[in-house]
Amino acid sequence: MATHKILLLPGDGIGTEIAAAARKVIAWFDSRAGGVFEIEEDVVGGAAYDAHGVAITDAAMDLAQASDAVLFGAVGGPKWASVPYEVRPEAGLLRLRKDLGLFANLRPAICYPALADASSLKREVVEGLDILIVRELTGGVYFGEPKEIRDLGNGQKRGIDTQVYDTYEIERIARVAFDLARTRSNKVSSSEKHNVMKSGVLWKEVVTAVHAREYGDVALDHILADNCGMQLVRWPKQFDVIVCDNLFGDMLSDVAAMLTGSLGMLPSAALGATDPATGKRKAMYEPVHGSAPDIAGTGAANPIAMIASFAMALRYSFGMVDEANLLDKAIAAALDTGARTRDIGGGDNSVGTEAMTATILAALDRLSA
Repeated sequence: MATHKILLLPGDGIGTEIAAAARKVIAWFDSRAGGVFEIEEDVVGGAAYDAHGVAITDAAMDLAQASDAVLFGAVGGPKWASVPYEVRPEAGLLRLRKDLGLFANLRPAICYPALADASSLKREVVEGLDILIVRELTGGVYFGEPKEIRDLGNGQKRGIDTQVYDTYEIERIARVAFDLARTRSNKVSSSEKHNVMKSGVLWKEVVTAVHAREYGDVALDHILADNCGMQLVRWPKQFDVIVCDNLFGDMLSDVAAMLTGSLGMLPSAALGATDPATGKRKAMYEPVHGSAPDIAGTGAANPIAMIASFAMALRYSFGMVDEANLLDKAIAAALDTGARTRDIGGGDNSVGTEAMTATILAALDRLSA
């Protein structure tokens, strides 16, 4: 009997191709766990706009609310560049985050030994890299009000976005970062701009207070966001867990992602608060990369970030830690065979989505034998 409900939202572009790869990996684990996964599928993003005129339907949101985890592909593309702002493909992703209360975005940046030379930085700078960026996801400038463009007359307009954070929002994301640090190297770097932003002043104040009250055993330092970006490029291995707001987290996580060689390698998780009654939390897992419309339909997409996102679901939503570790090892083992998609240096010998997925499945077979 299925005990874990997954809503699969492939989305647009290569989202459909990597979602198919994820289905194969889920099926592998399902066959060995006795049929514990139940998968439902729906449309989101541009695909939902084409079918229903919105970026995500209420029915799809109901499925998301009822699921134990949402596995999300990617949305967007030039086809929908001129649709109204409120129904643009990305609006589906934002609604999922907001309505599910997914305030904690976990973005690991891991450099597999086999891919150290794929990074634009020197091998010694990135080899063995394993950092985690914890980004606040439902507050800040992306959601603050007012958010508008005002017509001032005389041909002048004013664009307004508002950066807003309340104490509780900072406290809860800080606790996530500190709790995760305790399972890693016990160090948190809190990144903001307290030198020029009042929200940064409050952020530093609240993180410091939470640390003093509850997490004195964890090392904490504060770093300005612009310096953090520079330090990520200079010597990224100085960091373990970085906690930051929505805007800076968006930027810093993409910087960290590229240290590993390709956005196509990296997963992410978005987690909500734990339900005290059930012990569960709403969660969505997705690759960091976009819909890559330039290669959609060619079979060249790298499925690793999507497959690794399912590994995060195994770890954080289903409590299947051993299985998550096995999948992580299988990805590394597949890379050790020399299999490469084009984005990670495959060149003329690159393999496609299906072949890379098959290599990971073969590694799972070997490692579980």
